[in-house]
Amino acid sequence: MIPLAQLRRSVRDALGYLRGQPDVTEAEVFAADNNNLTVRLNYTSHIPSNGVEEPKSLEAFGLGVRVALATPQGTKSGFGSETADLSLGGVQRALEKARKGAVLDQEFISLPTPALHGPTLRGYHDPALMRATGNGLVKLGWRTLEGALDVFNSSEELLDLAGSPEQLPRQGLILGGDVMILQERMAIGSFHFHRVQTDESTILRSFATAMVERQEAKGTGFYISGCMDAAATAAGAEAARNAIGGMGGVRVPTGVYNVVLGPQAVAEILEWVLLPGLELSSFYAGVSPFMGKMGALIASPLLHLYDDGSLPGLAASKAITDEGLPTGRTQLIENGELKGLLSNYYECQRMLRDPAGERKLGAPPERVKEAIAPRNGFRTGGGGGRNFDAPPGTTPTNLFLSTGEGKTTQELLEAVGDGLYIGRLWYTYPVNGITAGDFSGTVVADSFVIKGGRLAAPLRPNAVRLNDNVLSLIRNVLAIGKEPRGTVRWDSDQVTWAPEVAVKGLRVEEIGGSMEGVYASQRGG
Repeated sequence: MIPLAQLRRSVRDALGYLRGQPDVTEAEVFAADNNNLTVRLNYTSHIPSNGVEEPKSLEAFGLGVRVALATPQGTKSGFGSETADLSLGGVQRALEKARKGAVLDQEFISLPTPALHGPTLRGYHDPALMRATGNGLVKLGWRTLEGALDVFNSSEELLDLAGSPEQLPRQGLILGGDVMILQERMAIGSFHFHRVQTDESTILRSFATAMVERQEAKGTGFYISGCMDAAATAAGAEAARNAIGGMGGVRVPTGVYNVVLGPQAVAEILEWVLLPGLELSSFYAGVSPFMGKMGALIASPLLHLYDDGSLPGLAASKAITDEGLPTGRTQLIENGELKGLLSNYYECQRMLRDPAGERKLGAPPERVKEAIAPRNGFRTGGGGGRNFDAPPGTTPTNLFLSTGEGKTTQELLEAVGDGLYIGRLWYTYPVNGITAGDFSGTVVADSFVIKGGRLAAPLRPNAVRLNDNVLSLIRNVLAIGKEPRGTVRWDSDQVTWAPEVAVKGLRVEEIGGSMEGVYASQRGG
């Protein structure tokens, strides 16, 4: 990867060139290098397979330029980028793109100016993870696969079904997923900052999905870390155990159920459905379901939700944002009350000057300035990373859901009584836009029927979906667990630290059809 010193020097030289351009009144230069190392898991017991695919490496570096331009029509703002070129020529081409795309934006105030305090994190990334190569990743991949195979081969339940160890492969044992390392380096400077700032961050992610195909059973495992951690290989064994535990799955009819949501299911609903309504841009546009409710009760008093990118030792922590501002804690919901919003510099500045700001927020913007401070201005893209080819958006870092007094899993099951445990959701998305709060998500694995406060039987994967409303969900929380677990979406490096959550009265709809006939034909029955 490109050394931080070289990124810093490129930004400094670019700013020197831009200061000499007569029409450039403000300028910001962001240079970054992102390296994504991925090894795929691809094992099938009954079909020839490689088990672990060769590692794939995707490195992208370049620079982005944001400028304010003096024109006869007024001040225009523009952005341009150049890939794989940190030279002066790359800066010139990026500037030309910014000039061509510049627009008159009446809501543009300025490019980011320095915060009152600096970042609190120093040297927080793991050098070993930053130095990791494909060889080390392949070893992690094989250990992940071997852990799953050890579980499969030692399972008494599977051996009973197969009749002998030699017949185990005929059960259709499958493991898929990936182990991924993301290495990020960036440098940023502008006319407003006294010096060029740099940052580097890393994340290790491991995902696995296991299946016992003949038993129509599926299980998942995952692990997230900010260091080179061998524990990531446990995802394979976890997925295999969960698949075995899912054998003999039953179907349930459409209805309203009390539910315990597992950490992954909680994260899916938070990130895809709830969080867009907790961004300042949604309030400015008038599309948040919480318009005018700053300081009001919007959820169960049990619920706390905050984002903090400055916590040491966590996988999604970063010293500075991609706007050169320090990360920190934003309290979103406290005791069920709306307390803050995720924001970047542009969104914060235009809300502070919006004549309708008090009506939109429910409080004068200047009075809640700290609650909407720009701590989340990142340039994220598909696959994660700190991308040079886009201006900043708004992205969470470490998103925490918590409560005052958390419960054990058994206490959550007892709070539900009779209902469902939903361990994993897939294809979760808002319905009717984010304002309505409606959402849908398919239950794909790691789920159970609850009877009398106990897990009674596994729930067949892909047999039901949740169709409900996130606004009523957060109001109808029965209890919240005490053990948060880090989860991450496949295409990002933000992390949600979520415990299990018990919820009253979620709508579950049965998905018609069954694969039973297909597997019966494969068995010759």
